[in-house]
Amino acid sequence: MKDDAEDVGVALLRVPVGLLLMGHGAQKLFGWFGGGGPDETGEMMTALGYPHGKLMALAAGLGEFGSGAGIALGAGTPLASAGLISVMTNAIVSVHLPKGLWAQNGGFEYPMVLGIGAAALAVHGPGKFSVDALLGLHRRGIGWGLAALALGVGAAAAVLSTRGRDTPGEDE
Repeated sequence: MKDDAEDVGVALLRVPVGLLLMGHGAQKLFGWFGGGGPDETGEMMTALGYPHGKLMALAAGLGEFGSGAGIALGAGTPLASAGLISVMTNAIVSVHLPKGLWAQNGGFEYPMVLGIGAAALAVHGPGKFSVDALLGLHRRGIGWGLAALALGVGAAAAVLSTRGRDTPGEDE
């Protein structure tokens, strides 16, 4: 009988991270778990320089919730990893980078670890206790990890490029 330790180990990393990311998305989408919902989160997004703050809050919430679900379930793992990398890169640049590395100062340590973990998951794959394995999808390896990293950073760069742009007639 094959030793399942590696597959159990990756599931133990994948499931809690995915569920926590879903929780962050639920804060933005629904105001659950002490979150501000789309209105308060939208105000924060506007204060960070994003146009259409409420729309950006909904997009961030959907990105976190959807990517978190994919990570937790091991479903569409490279794409879910890219989503996690994207939202964490965005958080690092727009919120945490000016505060330095360490989390106790509001720094980027935590989102950086999550983003690196997502890239590692795309390289390793979700393991046999996953939807991907159930469907016979074995998308893993350095190429998949690099693709997830490129897609995640590229998506974050596209979103970050909208910061500071004036939006005539914006209705928040």
